Amino acid sequence: MSTGQASCCSETPRCIFPPASSTPLGFHLPAEGEMPQEQYAHRSTMQTSEGPQDGMGNLRITEKGLKLEGDSEFLKPLYAKEIRSRPGNPLYFQSARNVTVNILNEKTKVLTRLVTGPQAVEAHSQKFEVKTLSGKLLFSADDNEVVVGAERLRVLGAEGTVFPKSIETPNVRADPFKELRLESPTRALVMEAPKGIEINAEAGSLKATCRTELRLESKDGEITLNSAKIKLPNLPQGSSSSAGSRQKIYELCVCPNGRLFLSQAGTSSTCQINTSVCF
Repeated sequence: MSTGQASCCSETPRCIFPPASSTPLGFHLPAEGEMPQEQYAHRSTMQTSEGPQDGMGNLRITEKGLKLEGDSEFLKPLYAKEIRSRPGNPLYFQSARNVTVNILNEKTKVLTRLVTGPQAVEAHSQKFEVKTLSGKLLFSADDNEVVVGAERLRVLGAEGTVFPKSIETPNVRADPFKELRLESPTRALVMEAPKGIEINAEAGSLKATCRTELRLESKDGEITLNSAKIKLPNLPQGSSSSAGSRQKIYELCVCPNGRLFLSQAGTSSTCQINTSVCF
């Protein structure tokens, strides 16, 4: 048998291979557990083109914790001290139904819960606050009150704002060149203040309209009508003091019940003559 070739003898069938230092025969029989050269070459090419693989897909272990690349789906609860995105990239939470964030105490009792669902966003806590970056309170709500800390509260709805109960505020005003209307369609409208109520229209008129009675009442003080002209166009008139008189001067009279009426003026008061208007 010449060097570099294998020979099989007829007496005892066997194959003889050259030593390891000899020239290979063109094929290699892998040892136990060894990967064939063709598969090893293919695997090496995959690692070179796709990067090293650690066996957990897009999840990698780093010195700072776990790093996750791309989209991921968690089928069971995920517990972590901090979850954040890479700098400059947003962080998305997606769910087919809702996303719930719970804050628990040491006894695993829910203290605060935020639920974002397909119909509404719900926050469950003892108190809800909205603040600016500087820490100024803009809005807060709890069982006792709702506080709006902004300098101005604007209501943009076409129908305005409906308050089923009383409100407390130091100032109610409309936007510039807009009308301010305070009305109660089916009940009474009451305005109370311990130190006075001021109604001011600096560049327009002030109008008060009612269906039955409009009362101006002062218990301990007086009512002042301060104007260059005061018009009472629809006051009732008493009968004329004399037949055929064309005098257009009238006397303003007051009934015992407070009703006002006009009586044609004479040389003396004519109010007593027309007291039938008071009944």
